[in-house]
Amino acid sequence: MLDQITPVILTRDEEPNIGRTLAQLTWAPDIVLVDSFSTDATVEMARGFPNVRVFQRQFDVLATQWMFGLEQVRTQWMLALDADYVVPAGLVQELKQLTPLANVRGYRSRFRYAVGGKVLRGSLYPPHIVLAATAHARVWQDGHAQRLSVDGEVGELETPIIHDDRKSFRAFVGRQKRYMAQEAEKLRSANPLAIGISGRVRKLIVVAPFAALIHTLLVKGLILDGRAGLRYAWERFVAELILSRELLRRR
Repeated sequence: MLDQITPVILTRDEEPNIGRTLAQLTWAPDIVLVDSFSTDATVEMARGFPNVRVFQRQFDVLATQWMFGLEQVRTQWMLALDADYVVPAGLVQELKQLTPLANVRGYRSRFRYAVGGKVLRGSLYPPHIVLAATAHARVWQDGHAQRLSVDGEVGELETPIIHDDRKSFRAFVGRQKRYMAQEAEKLRSANPLAIGISGRVRKLIVVAPFAALIHTLLVKGLILDGRAGLRYAWERFVAELILSRELLRRR
């Protein structure tokens, strides 16, 4: 199965992450990396791996960037990875032994969140499809994020992927300013009955940042993870604070 899977990765200024991520993908005969004209050493580092094909495309939105990457895949399956995802050995073994049924066109993965290499006991990061049959996949934009969907049944992968972003807090805030502007527009225009409980809490504005802080620290138990847990909780608080500001601006 491994030689039928092509990892696809999107990058922009991922120098702190990309080497670690690609080092876990030496099992893949081919990797498609779509770069949005990074200004750091991302592309140079990626080209140091012989199984990586690097494409550069001007960024517009995530969905079209991912669709461009999907079009470069030559195998039956594609594995959609962020540049800060680490694929553990257990998942590689699981992929190797995978025997998809004819009607299964995708697989969903859970995630473990890490801060500075320390894996946390929980996070707010939701499961989503990462492995998809190339001919049956499409990518669409959902607020600030993209969503991968397939025209068939979706199975579940047992081994979670590790999310471990090593970029600075300043870089995190810069991304959230862009992301939350899109997320605010999505919440503002969405049908209130279709956004779920979390979306309704986020629209309460000042409530959401403190709700995220309490939920991560106490409900998820990250207060027991020391500085790494506090860092994650603080990041979620700041992200929701930025979203609240964007929602206020649109009132």
